[in-house]
Amino acid sequence: MALFTVIVLAAGTAGQAWGVIYTATDLHPRGCSSSAAIGISGTQQVGYGYVSAAGGASHALLWNGSAASYVDLNPSGFDQSTASGTSGTQQVGYGLGPATGGANHALLWNGSAASYVDLNPSAFDYSYVTRIAGTQQVGEGGGPGTGGNDHALLWNGSADSCVDLNPSGFDRSAAYGTSGTQQVGSGAGPVTGGNFHALLWNGSPDSYVDLNPSGFAGSEGADISGTQQVGYGWVSPTRRYEHALLWNGSADSFVDLNPTGFAESLAIGISGTQQVGCGWGEATGGASHALLWNGSADSYVDLHQFLSSDFTRSLATTITGNGNIVGHAFDSSGYAHAILWQVPEPASAILIGVGCLLARLRRRQK
Repeated sequence: MALFTVIVLAAGTAGQAWGVIYTATDLHPRGCSSSAAIGISGTQQVGYGYVSAAGGASHALLWNGSAASYVDLNPSGFDQSTASGTSGTQQVGYGLGPATGGANHALLWNGSAASYVDLNPSAFDYSYVTRIAGTQQVGEGGGPGTGGNDHALLWNGSADSCVDLNPSGFDRSAAYGTSGTQQVGSGAGPVTGGNFHALLWNGSPDSYVDLNPSGFAGSEGADISGTQQVGYGWVSPTRRYEHALLWNGSADSFVDLNPTGFAESLAIGISGTQQVGCGWGEATGGASHALLWNGSADSYVDLHQFLSSDFTRSLATTITGNGNIVGHAFDSSGYAHAILWQVPEPASAILIGVGCLLARLRRRQK
């Protein structure tokens, strides 16, 4: 009980969830003008950086917890690339160059640039992978057979394993997250009045569930973990006033995560009972701040508070089961830096708490 009290005293912040301590690591590599982290799994983080030596082109990057640990995943024959997700020892994303005829192709890596697998299906001109879980990869692609519109796609490690998830009655769709057995994203078409609706699939186009809540003009599903999905919805048809949303498999199960003091918010990643994204409004001085939730609007933690004062805006994209988070923040010059937020090991958290408590006691004694 005493140790718990120390940690809470150290971490409590007015108007936010108590008992949370994070340390932020700047993953921005030397030789990059800007960088962003998009995916995280275990000790791995992935994203991209604009590499000065490559003429300022974006290269897919893989980190292991520090800026100096980065691996450039951009394959030979590609002008640029992005890594958007990781699971275990594999990474996913997309890239383009002479090797792809100048069109973006979905890619799968195993830790090095040379290990890449081109996932672009033969019937598609272009494709992107957004997330990976287990042996599944999801994203979107298009070609002559899709009328030039994007269709949500599901892979199991090879181009010929691709499944087109676009449901009947939808002109376009995209998949943004997978749990390994279910997929989440969005779609629009005659059945939705042309508005994008968050969608949940079980591996086939006709298995979809429309998650768009009553009272919302449209919505997007961004990620999935277990039986829960996250994303965002908007009340106005012009996509203004977006609110972060949490679902449990149906439209009427939604929870509005938009906190008091925030005009708008987005939920982008989920693991277990925690969700991450960003929000902005009066509470942040109008700037986007990375946010963490625990299932309700008033449980939010502003992750921007753990960053250096040089950063003016931030966004969280993905969270792991142990609470580690990645995203990016913009410095005062407007350049993005990949960021890793970590929960300290229990012993470290106790030391931080003890240090803060002792500091308070000394101040009281003066």
